[in-house]
Amino acid sequence: MTQLLRVQNFGVSRDGYGAGEGQSVERSFGHADPASIFAWAGATASWPNRTEPGGTRGLDDYFTRDFHHNIGAEIMGRNKFSPLRGPWEDHDEWLGWWGDEPPFHTPVFVMTHDARPSFSLSDTTFHFVDDEPAAVLEMARAAADGKDVRLGGGAAIIRSFLDADLVDTMHVAVCDVELGGGSRLWETPDELLDRFYLEVVPSPSGVTHHLFWRR
Repeated sequence: MTQLLRVQNFGVSRDGYGAGEGQSVERSFGHADPASIFAWAGATASWPNRTEPGGTRGLDDYFTRDFHHNIGAEIMGRNKFSPLRGPWEDHDEWLGWWGDEPPFHTPVFVMTHDARPSFSLSDTTFHFVDDEPAAVLEMARAAADGKDVRLGGGAAIIRSFLDADLVDTMHVAVCDVELGGGSRLWETPDELLDRFYLEVVPSPSGVTHHLFWRR
């Protein structure tokens, strides 16, 4: 069975930024307001953090509901896991943004140049790896038990896997906001058309879904 490397529900601004400048413990997306990037998903009936009944159905809800389907492992960059820089010995109390119940429910491979022992929270184990994209993907596939691997971001990590020609499918939600700076996925999605087919689907929520798959 082919194990795909998939980017899912990755949000960017109109000008192609997945996060703003100046990330900190207080501002996980830097100067960007996370609500402006993820409001489309948070409004759906399937949003996992929903505390009240209701929510929208339709295309946005489909993508939100599909987030965990056939995913056996995740790859992310250090900046998605933590805003803290430097050796982990100075920050070993940091266990991620997600509390005692991370939303991944799979092994997670965090790409970092600084070594740190693996640890588990609930049913998620975080591994810290310093290697090239292809090698990290092999580790994730081995841990995924035959399922697909999700490439969770941020933008720089996704670009590194795109540049290595390792991404199989990608869903990017382009939100109606401009950031002007930060961590950029692209200047235009047309940059990827030499390797991917692209379908662009606007949603009533105001977000525009970009669906890429290999040529």
